[in-house]
Amino acid sequence: MSSIALLPNPDNFVLPNSVDEVHAFWIAGGSCDGCSISAVGASSPSVENLLNGTIPGAAKVVLHHPVLAVNAGEAFMKPFRLAAKGELGKPFVVLCEGSIMDESIAAASGGYWAGLGADKDENGDPQQIPSSSWITRMSEHAAAVIAVGTCATWGGVPAAANNPTNAASVMDLLGEDYRSTLGLPVINIPGCAPQGDNITETIASVLLFLNGLAPLPEFDELGRPQWLFEDTVHQGCTRAGWYEEGTFAEEYGDKECLVEIGCWGPVVQCNINKRGAINHVGGCMNVGAPCIGCTMPGFPDAFAPFYKTPPGTIVSSTISKATGSVIRNLRRMSMAYLNRTDRWNEQGHVPSGWGHVHEQSTLRKVVHYAYQKMQYSDSHKPGSNT
Repeated sequence: MSSIALLPNPDNFVLPNSVDEVHAFWIAGGSCDGCSISAVGASSPSVENLLNGTIPGAAKVVLHHPVLAVNAGEAFMKPFRLAAKGELGKPFVVLCEGSIMDESIAAASGGYWAGLGADKDENGDPQQIPSSSWITRMSEHAAAVIAVGTCATWGGVPAAANNPTNAASVMDLLGEDYRSTLGLPVINIPGCAPQGDNITETIASVLLFLNGLAPLPEFDELGRPQWLFEDTVHQGCTRAGWYEEGTFAEEYGDKECLVEIGCWGPVVQCNINKRGAINHVGGCMNVGAPCIGCTMPGFPDAFAPFYKTPPGTIVSSTISKATGSVIRNLRRMSMAYLNRTDRWNEQGHVPSGWGHVHEQSTLRKVVHYAYQKMQYSDSHKPGSNT
């Protein structure tokens, strides 16, 4: 589903004048800061590319991050206050990390869950400003609101069953009718943590759209970048071939498909195996870890208990084992012949000093003869005129 259809009157939608600078306000709720760590590890594009304005056509990003900022105190908070009132004078996006916790619960005992900066109360005492308050007020004037990580996109671990905070997502906070000044609903980049490149690539795509140099990227019905989350983990997994042949890992460290030791990859939308964790290196299944569904709205409860064989595997792996045993043997038969030259076939011997290569049985030779007849049914076999 293309999110261009979600824009108000898309045929008449007019982008603002080209901009050379966009402010990005990073606001944390209930989080572990893993998404921040992931973002700074991005390489394509990198955070440095965004901050230095080196991406052709994309505006330079001015980042306001409570951990990465070089200023502090009111000097750091002033741009937040201006943006919340719509007085910043520059377009800006709001980047949310972490779930939105119910501040009324904490306020009942005089506390707060997550906040940034402080205002003075009627007694002149500083009171923390909840993160949810910043998001609500700044979203009214933001060119885009981007939820980064599963806690911000769906609620994540802080919103798990029996949590004491009534945690929810940014989308839950702002509601389905929310639209940014560009007419965009909340953009969601899930993952615990998401790959850094997924974060920066999405930001860069929005920046190019902001300047009218690229169409609005496609997002699915949940606001996820379509090109990043359309396929399942399994479809991009380096171990998927083992599944097809009905061969499964029995314990951690085995090289085969991980489905029977708790991997949910066939039903989880994520590109971790294609993109890797950082700089195209690593990634859960690539290093032997079963998928526990961290990019999905149902995470973590719907995937519990972790590392236990999913019930659906009883059906799918049983079918895979039955068909895979046939496919596997046929492929090994073809492989045996493809590991031989024509000379070796004519001589009936493989002159390898590394080990003895057994000659093919009569049955296999008959099968291979029939295979080659089909292979060259509409073309000449090399070296033959028939």
